[in-house]
Amino acid sequence: MTAEGEDVDTSDAAATAVENAPEEDGTAGQEKLNLTVEVESVGPCRKHVAVTVAEADIETLRDECLDEFSEQAEVPGFRQGHVPRSLLQKRFKSELSDQVKQKVLLQSLEQMSEDSDIDPINQPDIDVDSLDIPDAGDFRYEFDVEVRPEFDVPDYTGFVIDRPSGEVTDEEFTAFKQQFIESYSQPSQVDRPAQSGDSLLCDLTFAHDGKEIRENEGVPLRLRPTLRFQDAVAEDFESLMSGASAGDSKTTEVTISLQSTVVEMRGEKVSVTLTVKEVREHIQPTIDKEFMNQFDCESQEQLDEQIKASLDRQVEYQQRQTAREQVLEKITESADWDLPESLVEQQTENALRREILEMTQAGFTREQISARENEIRQNAIENTRKALKEHFVLDRIATKENIECEQSDIDQELLMMSFQSGEPLRRVRARMIKNGMIDNMEAQLRERKAIDFILENASFEDVDRKPSIEDNVASVAFAICGNMVSSLIDDGPKD
Repeated sequence: MTAEGEDVDTSDAAATAVENAPEEDGTAGQEKLNLTVEVESVGPCRKHVAVTVAEADIETLRDECLDEFSEQAEVPGFRQGHVPRSLLQKRFKSELSDQVKQKVLLQSLEQMSEDSDIDPINQPDIDVDSLDIPDAGDFRYEFDVEVRPEFDVPDYTGFVIDRPSGEVTDEEFTAFKQQFIESYSQPSQVDRPAQSGDSLLCDLTFAHDGKEIRENEGVPLRLRPTLRFQDAVAEDFESLMSGASAGDSKTTEVTISLQSTVVEMRGEKVSVTLTVKEVREHIQPTIDKEFMNQFDCESQEQLDEQIKASLDRQVEYQQRQTAREQVLEKITESADWDLPESLVEQQTENALRREILEMTQAGFTREQISARENEIRQNAIENTRKALKEHFVLDRIATKENIECEQSDIDQELLMMSFQSGEPLRRVRARMIKNGMIDNMEAQLRERKAIDFILENASFEDVDRKPSIEDNVASVAFAICGNMVSSLIDDGPKD
């Protein structure tokens, strides 16, 4: 699935399920199998499928496999292609049986994906090793598969949407420019108490009911009002640590998120002891030619224009998110159908990838994105369930309106991300592919187009725009209680 549900058709699923399957040319030109398919609902978005392949079709595929072996098999005492079929059947019984099974499964699943109304969203759960093709008689196999929910597409015309409006002020631009330049600052150790804007290198110790449950050494923390873990938030962090020097220890208390994957720790209090190892001030870069070259700028004016453009995109992002939230709320009001918990768990990470991707495209800094990532993780299950329902509705609307994401749309987004981050386009593309986020981007852009289509037919009422996001959160890329995956933010050095 993608951010909220990448399609995996049954032919792909078969290829995954059957190990070492030979390359096939698909079902084109092949005679259709005589299949009997029985489908039964066994839970929310889940079907149990029983497939029976007629004996005559099994024999036909068995003969095809034997022909292939006859042409390729090498048996001492016989020329290649002239080995008696009876000897081949005896000598290569196991290999022939496996190949027949592969052909039967691949062809039947491909045919079923074309002919049936099953709409899978995940790979079918097939225990291939337990299946045996009978020497005589029909072949029957069964599997469970998660499918798209069935629902009526809601009316999505004539919405009235509140739209945040207002030009970017000089004060906003000045503050954002400072944030932008600050994101390229370098930490330098100092021998003085910590003050606003510094970062600390700390050893962290976590205790629950007086017993230590975790320890992390050498964690860099920016001095911000709020410190956010993946499963908890420490408020007043800057007040707590301001004035601390190397060797000092401070203790605070946090509450574990109710969305923590460690169920027994949800809502529990945990004490956090921070021991300062180093105080670091941040040296801002000199705005010289070398710095501006990162952004293909030749002057301060050009750099300001790019920074302003990035801020404008953030404002557009806020406007789009506000409109999107209203649209999604309206179109999912009637989405009272259930989703399987297994599907929700599988897609929690994809929902997070989508948000990170959108913030990256909008030009937010790594610190801002990392802070938002931890906030999302604390509400991951609830947010994912909501996001999945939104995806299914938008996907149906996009299908109904013939809305697709083109390669040129993806290329344009990657180019803009490169432009805003100062990274080479090739590195942005490589990282997106490595992190598996290209498919997320394709689904995201298709859904954005669906929302844009809805908004084209909506009316708007302007409301005051809230100021752009501030750098007031420091984040830590781990969960206090563990059992959460590593951060999706690439913290590696830039080229």
